[in-house]
Amino acid sequence: IIAGLIPPELTRRLDKLAPRHVAIPSGAHITIDYEGDGDPVLRARLQEMFGLAETPRIAEGRALLRIELLSPARRPLAVTQDLKSFWANAYPEVRSEMRGRYPKHPWPEDPMNAPAVKPNRVR
Repeated sequence: IIAGLIPPELTRRLDKLAPRHVAIPSGAHITIDYEGDGDPVLRARLQEMFGLAETPRIAEGRALLRIELLSPARRPLAVTQDLKSFWANAYPEVRSEMRGRYPKHPWPEDPMNAPAVKPNRVR
């Protein structure tokens, strides 16, 4: 009902500044969570983010998303607003811990040059 009261050009501007979804390297379009306190949150499996050095931004580049990197079981592994630093500093430890727990999933030594993986859906 309210959406019908907002002029279309204002709706387009709002969608550009605060998009509902963001495309990630795996090709998936992930919903951005604006509901909590603080920065908007993007939750994605770590393997889907391989190759992405820069943290996605919204609001014409003025606001960083908080990235919650998830395990293959969708459990939180790390939270960052600096993907470049995460890949260089925290990822090696995450990789060493998770390789044994999730051996069927890729844990490359160089995630910046590894292809992002879209998870298979069990049907």
